[in-house]
Amino acid sequence: MDIPLLLAVITVLAVAVVLLVVGLALVMRQAGIGRVATAALQQSLSRREAALEVREHELAAAQAELADARAAFTQAEQDVAGRAGELEQLQAQREQDWERRAGLSRAEARAEVLAQAAREARLQSAQQAREIENEARAGAESAARAVITTAVQRLAAEQTSESVVTSVALPSEEMKGRLIGREGRNIRAFEQITGVNLLIDDNPESVLLSCFDPVRRETARLTLVDLIEDGRIHPARIEDAYARSTERLSQESLRAAEDAVLEMGITDLSPELLPVLGSLQFRTSYGQNVLRHLIECGHIAGLLAAELGLDEATCRRAAFLHDIGKAASHQEPGSHALAGAALARRAGEHPDIVHAIEAHHNEVEPRTVEAILTQAADAISGSRPGARRESVELYVKRLAKLEELAGAHPGVQKVFAMQAGREIRVMVAPEQVSDAEAVAIAKDIAKQVEGQLTYSGNIRVTVVRESRATALAHRSANAG
Repeated sequence: MDIPLLLAVITVLAVAVVLLVVGLALVMRQAGIGRVATAALQQSLSRREAALEVREHELAAAQAELADARAAFTQAEQDVAGRAGELEQLQAQREQDWERRAGLSRAEARAEVLAQAAREARLQSAQQAREIENEARAGAESAARAVITTAVQRLAAEQTSESVVTSVALPSEEMKGRLIGREGRNIRAFEQITGVNLLIDDNPESVLLSCFDPVRRETARLTLVDLIEDGRIHPARIEDAYARSTERLSQESLRAAEDAVLEMGITDLSPELLPVLGSLQFRTSYGQNVLRHLIECGHIAGLLAAELGLDEATCRRAAFLHDIGKAASHQEPGSHALAGAALARRAGEHPDIVHAIEAHHNEVEPRTVEAILTQAADAISGSRPGARRESVELYVKRLAKLEELAGAHPGVQKVFAMQAGREIRVMVAPEQVSDAEAVAIAKDIAKQVEGQLTYSGNIRVTVVRESRATALAHRSANAG
């Protein structure tokens, strides 16, 4: 055997022996550690078992105490129930003793006590109500006067200056003759078209327009001014000028309505109410301009509402629209208050505004504060010094009644009350009314006036039936 090989084998064997010894040592060491851990675990389990036994003993003691407490509580409940029964018996005996002594049952005694309490409460409330009423009466009049005085003092309004005659200046006296025309043709056409009396007298370089209807009179004034400026005066030109003046007046009315609405601070008024409002600037009530009256009432109602702590915008709007029916009283049934309420209702106004309009003359019982303030504002505006003239209103009503009677007949196109109500001129449609029927209409109107109106003197009824034929003559291009 080779020596080196032998040495290598010996070396390997030595290494293997060393490794075996080390492995045995490690195994023995791990076995010792396991025995130590097992002993510690056994000790911990023993301690836990002892603690659980102590807990079980404590729990058993607590359950025993709870059972004793429940038994004691049950006994206490039984004692309380027994005492409650005893108390009820004592109370019943006592009530029986009271009823026997008083001679009344429990229900009767209760009713008697309640009745006595009610009488005392009623008497006390009546005394307090009387005291409050007396205090209110003592202070209401002075407070109301203070509120109204404050509102009136803060309001600035013009005096009435209404008239039924308008003066128009002429550039020269020669213009009077041209207005009259050949054999009075122009003046007759002017009066028939406009429904306004043209009074030509000795006043130097001026003529007068007389009519109870201010809208009609203003239209005639614009027509006359237009004719004077143009210089050509004949029936056809009068009709053209009258048509232009009517359109111009409509535009002015709309502009006046827009200015009034702006002054009132109203931004959502229905457009269909603007022309109606604008026409009121030419109408009067007892000599007071109706549109200015509405604006004045709106300001007064706003001031009153501010003094009383109410909604100023609603009260101002209701008072501003309360007389709108005066512009449509002939077209709507009933009084101007009901006519105005119908207009406002169709225009979509709030029910409170509609009610204030229809109730401002008590045709409908006022139910809201806005309606009461509208009445107050109307009364203040109409009763202030210089606001109205009774005679003018009566005069206007009489002339309006004359026109209404005549306009109710079939075939009537236009009706004009003229000469301060001494003459009614009725324009009839010639294709609907014959000459004989025109005479009959005149007689019927005269009989109605005699039976329904009170007046002094005579009233002339003139029915005008006029036919016109118009043709155009064309000149040929190769004529002479």
